[in-house]
Amino acid sequence: MKYASVTERLAGLGGAKWAVHFEARKLQAEGRRVIELTIGEPDVATPQILIDAAVRGLEAGRTGYSNGRGEAGLLRILAARYSQRRGRPFTPQQFLALPGTQTVLFLLLAALTDAGDEVLVADPMYATYEGVIRASGATMVPVQLSPEHGFRLQAADVAAKITPRSRVLFLNSPHNPSGAVLTKDDIRALGELAVEHDLWIVSDEVYEDLVFPGVSFASPLDFPEFADRTVAAASISKSHAAPGFRSGWCVGPEEFISRALPLAETMLFGNQPFLADATAAALASPSDVAGGMAERFKRRADSLYETLEGVAGLRVHRPEAGMFALIDVRASGMSGERFALDLLARTGVAVMPGESFGNGLAGWLRVSLTRPDAELAEAAEAIAEFAKQRVAA
Repeated sequence: MKYASVTERLAGLGGAKWAVHFEARKLQAEGRRVIELTIGEPDVATPQILIDAAVRGLEAGRTGYSNGRGEAGLLRILAARYSQRRGRPFTPQQFLALPGTQTVLFLLLAALTDAGDEVLVADPMYATYEGVIRASGATMVPVQLSPEHGFRLQAADVAAKITPRSRVLFLNSPHNPSGAVLTKDDIRALGELAVEHDLWIVSDEVYEDLVFPGVSFASPLDFPEFADRTVAAASISKSHAAPGFRSGWCVGPEEFISRALPLAETMLFGNQPFLADATAAALASPSDVAGGMAERFKRRADSLYETLEGVAGLRVHRPEAGMFALIDVRASGMSGERFALDLLARTGVAVMPGESFGNGLAGWLRVSLTRPDAELAEAAEAIAEFAKQRVAA
């Protein structure tokens, strides 16, 4: 039987990257105790205001079809939110509501690239980025991030990878997996490069509200001079502890939104009205849970650093935002994948191998900060003992 070429392009880019996570779930199902530090599930329940708004919508019969752009009330709330945060006016016509950031990113790359086009993206990167890039036939061009630069994308490194086929500069700040946050100067330099080479900027900003205390968030949307070439994606999954709601959006120039609308309508025709109502209620005021999560995740990252930094050659990268910390385990002589699989088998601690996030993180681990303090401390001690045994062997 014959298949479309997209199935070949995406082979191995889906669940295969999460093999350690699935193995951990399998062990749990068999009754083994596992400390799961693999995925970014918020550590608090979905706020009651979202649940109440969704229930009210259901009870009011808000279960019919939406339109392709999204519900008018949500689009108005989004326009007001971005106008206030970015310091310039946004209109409802600059937004599309979609089911989660993943769907948004698929739409953006499909709308901006064709076969043979190149997308510049930081390496390491979130595990699904290669898939959303390659789905359209575009070519991913990884730009190596450096721990010495705090895993912040450098304009000079991007410039060295630009070719006549370059079409999109794909940004992610706050960054998953490193937790790095691009500064305003970083954004300005990258934006100027995009202007010089006529590149679109796609900006994944899903962790904006989980910036740690004392750290400032910046977006290319802050700069009017980049407005005609920037499209950004976000959702309530992280900021409002509602990943199962699958409620996200994109924001960009009105012309882009108009051109992308038929594609969005072909994929799915708008998000669910009762979930749009809940999302509007969530975004009408600051998140009740984001600040607390950011403080806890910073404290846990600091604790992880204090326990593991320098032990058996381990190095810990301290994040500035988000839900994860990185551990360099190259001194063990093992790949990140081998370390993670053996750690899980021997100790019941499940972490993600860095290789799942690109070649730039080979020999590293990504550790979720979303488990309770005591569990994370127990896991850190297990990682330390495992690393010591590897060095002694």
